Amino acid sequence: MSGSTGDGALSPATRTGLAELGLGPQPLPRLEALVAAQLRRPRVRVRTARLRAHPYDRPALTTAGRYLVCGTAADDDGQTRDYAFFVKIVQAWRKSPLSTAVPEPLRSQLAPLMPWRTEPEVYRSDLGRRLPRGLSLARAHHVAELGEESAAIWLDRVPVRRVRWDVAHHRHAAYLLGRFAASPSVAHLAAKVPIGRTARRFAEHWLAVNVVPDLTAEDLWRQPHVAATFDAHLRDRILRAAAALPMLVDELESLTTTTAHGDACTDNLLRTPHDDDIVLIDFAFWGTAPVGFDLGQLLLGEIQLGRRPAHTFPELEEACLQAYVKGLRDEGCPTSVREVRRAHAIAMTIFHAIPSIPYEHRTGGVGPELHPLFANRAAMARCVLDLLHATSRSRGHL
Repeated sequence: MSGSTGDGALSPATRTGLAELGLGPQPLPRLEALVAAQLRRPRVRVRTARLRAHPYDRPALTTAGRYLVCGTAADDDGQTRDYAFFVKIVQAWRKSPLSTAVPEPLRSQLAPLMPWRTEPEVYRSDLGRRLPRGLSLARAHHVAELGEESAAIWLDRVPVRRVRWDVAHHRHAAYLLGRFAASPSVAHLAAKVPIGRTARRFAEHWLAVNVVPDLTAEDLWRQPHVAATFDAHLRDRILRAAAALPMLVDELESLTTTTAHGDACTDNLLRTPHDDDIVLIDFAFWGTAPVGFDLGQLLLGEIQLGRRPAHTFPELEEACLQAYVKGLRDEGCPTSVREVRRAHAIAMTIFHAIPSIPYEHRTGGVGPELHPLFANRAAMARCVLDLLHATSRSRGHL
């Protein structure tokens, strides 16, 4: 989808595209207002506009599309300036192509786990002004409803600095996520978020229906990649963790609750060329969660995708746990290291270790190129279950 303007006249393709992104049937005046706000000018005249899809190579549960809108505009002084917006379209789970692979009534049962309205509400709020120092949000210029089940979010395009996520970068992110978790300034906003993907809902509506039945059958464990990487001992440990799910969920819910981003993988923690601050993106799962919840995705996101070897987990976990707890302390939260470690060990067991066999590749027909992914997931599950065992009040049960 693309197009250009000539001194304020939108091409038909651009006009149609911008209308579909929430600027209405006459999008030029609205676009010029957004550009003026972005450039901090009273008025501008859009001279060129380009609209294109932003590439993304991973499946998205509630994201219908990502687009870049950029071009040039002239201000009242006649100076020509560049502008750029990142536009994200979010939608209800049932509209996602991924939902068609899930039969009814499970599709409807999973809907509460995919709270698509959360992210538009984040950008309508003043969360960005309440974040601890070192964290920020992309500036939102427009949030448009696209019917009853989708919305367009117009954000400043964030210039991204690629970094190698070593221990130091993980430690820095963990500290800021700890401050975020305990910040009194954001707590009341998180408390207002409707309940979405909790550990109990995930266990009851996803694991119990889509994962545990396969784990207790022989067919899954006979799949070549599974048999080659998930040995009998690991299988037994995963099955025992699955059997303990009700107790694990109960225990997790008894622990301290804090604010959580909900999907704090490194892809959602952007670094800019200007400083060491982190720009948070993708707030679909933000709200309240057990303390330490964000450590799971920070530690395991790249491991799950096969981009980081699982053997790095113990060193990262120790460094990030201490940094996260320091962040809690600096916001006045006294929760102990022991409780945080136990909470995030349980959460990682529920969300990562029990469903560690790649669900999307578990039905056969997989090539040899996927063997490293299965091996890394198996190693990840061992690390998480080791941590669960180490933090258990009655060691030796899991």
